[in-house]
Amino acid sequence: MKYVYLVFFVLLLGGCSVKKPIIAKSVTVILKTPTMKFYDKGFVTRYTDYIHLQVLNFGNVVLNLKIYENEICKSTFECVSSKEFNKQYLNENYSDNFMYNLFKNDIVRFKDKKNNILIKVK
Repeated sequence: MKYVYLVFFVLLLGGCSVKKPIIAKSVTVILKTPTMKFYDKGFVTRYTDYIHLQVLNFGNVVLNLKIYENEICKSTFECVSSKEFNKQYLNENYSDNFMYNLFKNDIVRFKDKKNNILIKVK
């Protein structure tokens, strides 16, 4: 019986632990693609295994992305592969982990005149 209590206690503490971000900062996000256009304030939070991008407009979240190396989650329950995200919102010729590698950098600047894409985070 004492092992049941021990397991319960460990799961309680481990399950409630919150991942601490490596870096969290407020930013100005410029994101122009043929299907998305944002020029607003937001937050970029880097964790060990993903990057969380939130774009706000008048205090409301208008874009909420969790960018993993192989997939991008657009909301709490909707995830697509990075390749499919590139095909829908950017360009299918970009590498599968393009967004993850771009937002991993301290300075985020990308411009593709041919495909009319601008991504900039200040």
